[in-house]
Amino acid sequence: MLQQTTVPHALPYFEKFMALWPTVRDLAAAPDERVMAEWAGLGYYSRARNLLKCARVVVSEHGGVFPADEVALLMLPSFGPYTAAAVMSFAFGKAANVVDGNIERIMSRLYAVKTPMPAAKPVLRELAGRWVRDDRARDWPQALMDLASAVCRPKSPLCMLCPLREACAGFAEGNPDIYPLKTARAPKPVRYGVAFLIVSEDSFIVERRPDKGLLGGMLGLPHLDWRDEVWSEDEIVTPLSPSPDASHHPLPQGEGRWVSVGTYDHVFTHFALKQQVWQLELSAQEVSAFLRQHNQYQLLPWADKKALPTVFGKALRLV
Repeated sequence: MLQQTTVPHALPYFEKFMALWPTVRDLAAAPDERVMAEWAGLGYYSRARNLLKCARVVVSEHGGVFPADEVALLMLPSFGPYTAAAVMSFAFGKAANVVDGNIERIMSRLYAVKTPMPAAKPVLRELAGRWVRDDRARDWPQALMDLASAVCRPKSPLCMLCPLREACAGFAEGNPDIYPLKTARAPKPVRYGVAFLIVSEDSFIVERRPDKGLLGGMLGLPHLDWRDEVWSEDEIVTPLSPSPDASHHPLPQGEGRWVSVGTYDHVFTHFALKQQVWQLELSAQEVSAFLRQHNQYQLLPWADKKALPTVFGKALRLV
């Protein structure tokens, strides 16, 4: 949960997960849709899918016990070098080269590494490995992380409080806060979409997204493709009249009853999204008739709106 997510944001989710599924066996037995619903709002949903895969492999291949071996850990779904090393250190108390962004920052400043990120990552990992100790294996990476959080901060580092100050090449240069050096980022491309909010009394219509791909396995609002060009009102024909475009999901026909309620922005890892929202209100009888014809849709009570990922939750907030 802490990958690309801050502690204050992740903590309530972690506490809820541990209350619902206190052991790896409990998580492995949980329905996919329940886990994805509880993850909604954390983003990067592939983490939740990998978490489930990992729990099931640990149960099926390791008897419900994580292996205390770094090579074996690396064979588990979602385990990369950082996660495997962190588990070896924090869970099993064994010396491991735990390298996250905080430790990369310390090493880049300590040695004034001139290679910009992300190309510098292998160099910083090798430098961090020189400091790994067998004794107090749990304490060493945590001490570095605390140092990075409290003293060797991303901005305005408190160098005069740092116990490594005299050995720090970045401090000796007089500009430690420029490290780690970064390659200039290209601006994120912008895509455009249209989401359809179909409401009836205390519920609205949602669809289950495909297991693979962005937001895989999550509930979402029906929507048009996210593309590089703005959708014009003339193009948004599916909800307004019968459409010859079979690639569109069928939506209730309600010419004159669909209302444009606004546009919102959302930022994904690789692109920014500007999404229009169109709303249609249906009677309970109209909804029932539509759902009988199109079983890819279901009703979701407004009380359960947190089951939607943030990109669709924003659409609800417009209304």
